[in-house]
Amino acid sequence: MTDIVPPAVRSRMMAGIRGSHTRPELAVRHELHRRGYRYRLHGRDLPGRPDIVLPRWQAVIFVHGCFWHGHDCALFRLPGTRTGFWQDKIARNRERDADHLAALTALGWRTAVVWECALRGRGALGLTPVADALEAWLHAPPTMPG
Repeated sequence: MTDIVPPAVRSRMMAGIRGSHTRPELAVRHELHRRGYRYRLHGRDLPGRPDIVLPRWQAVIFVHGCFWHGHDCALFRLPGTRTGFWQDKIARNRERDADHLAALTALGWRTAVVWECALRGRGALGLTPVADALEAWLHAPPTMPG
């Protein structure tokens, strides 16, 4: 299957997709702030630049888009064009995500991932249950790895 837009246009379209301040991320941030949690954004000093950094709880939250991070859900569908390229790219993204989570854990940070499909799409939990789960996770005693 061939792409219906010229390569230059496709490149410009893909470059315009945000990596931060996405709708799911903003929704989680606003709900956490509404509940009284204060955080830093996109911790540049931490592996993977987590979307939300909660220093008081030694916790970080990533809000992942299901397509870019290869989540096995209804929102993820491999493109019909350049399939090999996309398989490789998403596999690298997943490897990088795992490396970042491991590095953060080794540094003593607790990590959580909120998937886009938990907030939107068929079968979504919705913002309130996701925020409730994050709040419970933040207040739960840290578990020791191993």
